[in-house]
Amino acid sequence: MTPEGKVKAAINKMLNVEFGPHVFRYMPVPSGFGSAGLDYFLCVGGMFVAVEAKAPGKSPTDRQAVTAHMIYRAGGRTFYVDGPEALEELRLFLKSIIKRKKRAVL
Repeated sequence: MTPEGKVKAAINKMLNVEFGPHVFRYMPVPSGFGSAGLDYFLCVGGMFVAVEAKAPGKSPTDRQAVTAHMIYRAGGRTFYVDGPEALEELRLFLKSIIKRKKRAVL
């Protein structure tokens, strides 16, 4: 498995085990056509979150950075996950959204 593949496996495990039905996940298959995307598009508690997985120490491409900025400008959140610390940051953010939504419903 590639280093980036290991990061994606860790993201998938976290999403499946800890968040299950609370997160809608879409992982587009890159085809080289259309606009650039990131590795994960999530909907959590009504919020749009995009995630780009990277091998440790690697940076997003210019196209990925532009896409992430466009998502942020439109009100979504974006994360680059390249290892355990960034994965934990994503985990805490997702938990906070779900917790906030549960409080609003009660």
